[in-house]
Amino acid sequence: MNFVFNPAPVVSVPVLGSELRFPVHRIYCVGRNYEEHAKEMGFSGREPPFFFMKPADAVIVVNAGETGSMPYPTLTKNLHHEIELVVAIGSGGKNIKAVDAHKHIFGYAVGLDMTRRDLQNEMKKQGRPWCIGKGFDHSAPIGPITSVAAAGDIGSAEIYLQVNGQDRQRSQISKLIWNIAETIEHLSAAWELKAGDLIYTGTPEGVAAVVAGDTMTGGVAGLQAITVKVG
Repeated sequence: MNFVFNPAPVVSVPVLGSELRFPVHRIYCVGRNYEEHAKEMGFSGREPPFFFMKPADAVIVVNAGETGSMPYPTLTKNLHHEIELVVAIGSGGKNIKAVDAHKHIFGYAVGLDMTRRDLQNEMKKQGRPWCIGKGFDHSAPIGPITSVAAAGDIGSAEIYLQVNGQDRQRSQISKLIWNIAETIEHLSAAWELKAGDLIYTGTPEGVAAVVAGDTMTGGVAGLQAITVKVG
């Protein structure tokens, strides 16, 4: 097969403790999936889940023990951090029931849903799509994927983010409005999930701005933490 130009290399994430890599198909993100974060964004209650997407090549891979680098993005003066548990899908499907969701999960990772908040808010005001606020280059840092078997009881794990050593976000995965299985059920009703999909499951309260020179360190208990410096 001849292409007009050489295809881009496959985006992939390392699997912790292995030489294998996880090829990324799509990145789905769940909006406002912690009650306290929903409140700080001006909403409340258990609304039906909603989703947005980031391009696969928005990933910044942060290897174990290393500090990743994220360039400060263009067009914004209000770049926000959002620490998240990421679910890595190992086998796809449509209309997956919550009770069967665990069969489709390969593993978990720690990720950051970086957000150009000023651009997102302006698009909201105008009633326009806010992809420019979420799906920009380098907006999805992620650490190595830990297999389900090695991750432990992820459903009750602590999640946290520090900026320059100071706490910004700290909560529990158990406080997800829509838990991992319910999220997969809703998501697979709207899209056919594929092996290689990543699901950023939502962020707890405490989102705030970072500036060039800041260092973010985030984690989920039982998973490899990540550290990212904003350039």
